[in-house]
Amino acid sequence: MELITPDFGLIFWQLLVFGILFFLLAKFAWKPIIQSLAEREQSIDEAIKLSETTRAEMAELKAGNEQLINSARAERDALIKQAKEASDAMIAQAKLDAQTAANQEIEKARVAFEQEKASAVAAIRKEAATLSLDLAEKVLKSQLKDKAAQEKLVTEWMADVKLS
Repeated sequence: MELITPDFGLIFWQLLVFGILFFLLAKFAWKPIIQSLAEREQSIDEAIKLSETTRAEMAELKAGNEQLINSARAERDALIKQAKEASDAMIAQAKLDAQTAANQEIEKARVAFEQEKASAVAAIRKEAATLSLDLAEKVLKSQLKDKAAQEKLVTEWMADVKLS
């Protein structure tokens, strides 16, 4: 087999066509290709910057949302605590009012009982005094039928009065 070696003319024409093609590409196609590559690179850089900016904004929004959620939770807890305290205070006040009212009613009942007791004792004393007087009257009438007994009784009473 024979070695294939290109002729000088073939190499010349290939170099000439390559040079013309290189010149045409450099003159007409190279600048638009470089420009489109530069524009593509710039748009990619802008997209990366935009995505980083968006990511940073999303992180800020997320932090802001977390802060809002935490403050809402704290406010909710404070409102629940305040409502519980108000409820406890109302219950305590109601218990105190009920106890005060019960004590007042008990005191009124005690006073009424004491008044009834005092009036009953007074009525019993009055009745006992009346009965005693009636009894004494009957006893005296029976004992003082004769004049000697009357004088003896008066003398004894006079002696008791002088001693007292």
